[in-house]
Amino acid sequence: MVLPAPPRPELEDVGRAGRRVLRLGLKWARADEAPTLPGLLADHLGPDAAALPVVGETWPTYEHVNLQAGLDAWLAGEGRSHRLVGLTGFQHRMFSLADLSQPEAVMHGPGVGGVAMARMPVGPDGATRPCVRCGLYLVSKDGVHLAILLRKNEQHGPDPGVVLEVLCADWELGDAVLADVRRLALVHNVFRGQVVSFGSEMFGPRETALTFHERPHLPRGALVLPPGLLEEIEAQVVGVARHAPELQAAGLHLKRGLLLHGPPGTGKTHTVRYLLSQLDGHTVVILSGSAMHLVASACSVARALQPALVVVEDVDLIAEARGMQPGGHPLLFQLLNEMDGLGEDVDVTFLLTTNRADLLEPALAARPGRVDLAVEIPLPDAASRRRLVELYRGKLKLAPEALEEAVAGTEGVTASFIKELLRRAALVAATAGTKPGPLRVSQPQLHEALDRLLGERNRLTRVLLGGEAPEAARPSHAAWMSEAPPHPGKGPPR
Repeated sequence: MVLPAPPRPELEDVGRAGRRVLRLGLKWARADEAPTLPGLLADHLGPDAAALPVVGETWPTYEHVNLQAGLDAWLAGEGRSHRLVGLTGFQHRMFSLADLSQPEAVMHGPGVGGVAMARMPVGPDGATRPCVRCGLYLVSKDGVHLAILLRKNEQHGPDPGVVLEVLCADWELGDAVLADVRRLALVHNVFRGQVVSFGSEMFGPRETALTFHERPHLPRGALVLPPGLLEEIEAQVVGVARHAPELQAAGLHLKRGLLLHGPPGTGKTHTVRYLLSQLDGHTVVILSGSAMHLVASACSVARALQPALVVVEDVDLIAEARGMQPGGHPLLFQLLNEMDGLGEDVDVTFLLTTNRADLLEPALAARPGRVDLAVEIPLPDAASRRRLVELYRGKLKLAPEALEEAVAGTEGVTASFIKELLRRAALVAATAGTKPGPLRVSQPQLHEALDRLLGERNRLTRVLLGGEAPEAARPSHAAWMSEAPPHPGKGPPR
């Protein structure tokens, strides 16, 4: 096989090659003039910058925005000026501020470039704050020079989190700077007074996300509970919060725990939403689902930003689930230990909900005092069902007979079932209706909608709406072993 001859160079090619050689030559000639991180630190701190002490600390990733707020507030203090320098090639590398000051960092470390930024949420309305991902602050404080490195580490690396380091001649000054930033981060904390929830990212348990939510605004009339029940709940949660100064002055504790239990769909979450709406200004931390293992972080936020509430929904799901560490205790025990670890004078309320109080009872009995009040939210009785019909029907007109049908025909169901029944009855009336004006549901139309929901084809729908209990689960092996066999010599019941 004969290869084709290379193309002959033309005058334009020669010119292009010459310009490229010239650019490379200028780059090498000016290499000594380009700023380097060791050079910048030596110019700012003096020729002994490489030998100066470094102090630092690591913050959780979700605290990045608060650390930035604290640092910005400290830099804006009287008698201080600074210059922010960006770093290139910092990703997937492990280094400290001490490494950047060494001469060999010119060849093997990050370089000088633009400042890498990220916008972090600070509220439920889409508001964000710019945060430095990796930046070097060259600071002058009352004539004293120091350098500060702020860096968000790789979440899948060996040391996840956000690092703040201070390099200066006096390590005690560096330590004082860290303490001041920590104090200001608490003062300017963006979580304070907000409703936030912890959650894990889909790409790994180390990536912790914190989401802001709108605070619910639920009027008292939107909550239908048996007489006296809501008053008892309010006294325990809202009453203690509003009279906290008097209770503290009398030497009484503020920390409290409330457990709401009962069948699904009876209004436990609705009650929690009402309580949150009554405590405007309280910091609320919600834990659910895959974030249950972050209970220590949630309690840390609540303790720092009290008065606060920690909401744990479906707490029965962690009765036997274990923590992330091998051999860890059940998450329920970790939660109870965190509740016990808070001081008596800490104004933190724990709101727990469960459909299976029987799973929690042994653990709660073994650790008394964590939950001060357990309230059962029952299925609505006839009076409550009547109030629910009035609440959910909105502008829908109900014939008197239809109203009675709705109350009498829904014994043993939940509020969710009644709400769906009225919607379906309205749909039946709208489909068959010929009269102009507001929708009006007659008794036969209400009866038709009720029959459809109670029909065999809608059994799963009834279960989902709380109109029928699911089939009893088969007893676990542990339950079998705790029961005596029905006949001597025979195994567990089948």
